[in-house]
Amino acid sequence: PQPLVLLPRTSMVSLRLQKRLAASVLKCGKGKVWLDPNEVNEISMANSRQNIRKLVKDGYVIRKPVQIHSRSRVHRKMDAKRKGRHMGTGKRKGTAEARMPTKVLWMRRQRVLRRLLDKYRESKKIDKHLYHTLYLKCKGNVFKNKRTLIEFIHKAKAEKAREKALSDQAEARRIKARAARERRAVRNEEKRGGTAEKETPKDEAPAAAPAEGEKKEKKKKAGKKEGAK
Repeated sequence: PQPLVLLPRTSMVSLRLQKRLAASVLKCGKGKVWLDPNEVNEISMANSRQNIRKLVKDGYVIRKPVQIHSRSRVHRKMDAKRKGRHMGTGKRKGTAEARMPTKVLWMRRQRVLRRLLDKYRESKKIDKHLYHTLYLKCKGNVFKNKRTLIEFIHKAKAEKAREKALSDQAEARRIKARAARERRAVRNEEKRGGTAEKETPKDEAPAAAPAEGEKKEKKKKAGKKEGAK
């Protein structure tokens, strides 16, 4: 067997102090500090922050760069989930109500609809009476989304405009008929006045009143008839 050869014992230099001071100077953790292994003797001589700053300037002590933690795989997975992948029954850990409460969906819908009503009222697209009616309809679950509410508003405004046009037309017809009646009445009055003048001309004297004797005779005849009865 070959004889055992003893190698000379080499003592390792401790650089704990230098590493602590470097971490303090570089404002990072001790694990982020890199000490040049080829300049151990010079680094071991530094025992103050000022000396450490000089070594940093010379490049013997360096702060390690931040390790890259890529999120590309996470982004790829989230893009697939937005399309509906990886979301089947086997991937779900809670009930449908726990995953997306119906109350949250209701609050979102109400806020969208009420925000639209406020905007329309401020821009004078709807008046306060229609606003109140639509607000209560939203609360009563009449509109399932913003599109149906906008369609209802358009129909309501069109119906209101149609009713106003019809009422205006009816009022115009009433005014026209009233004016025609007045004109007809005036014509009739004029006709009556003309015929009366023809029947009783001014030159002729009025008919004489019946004599008193004739009146007495009529009274006697009436009395006789009553006695006979």
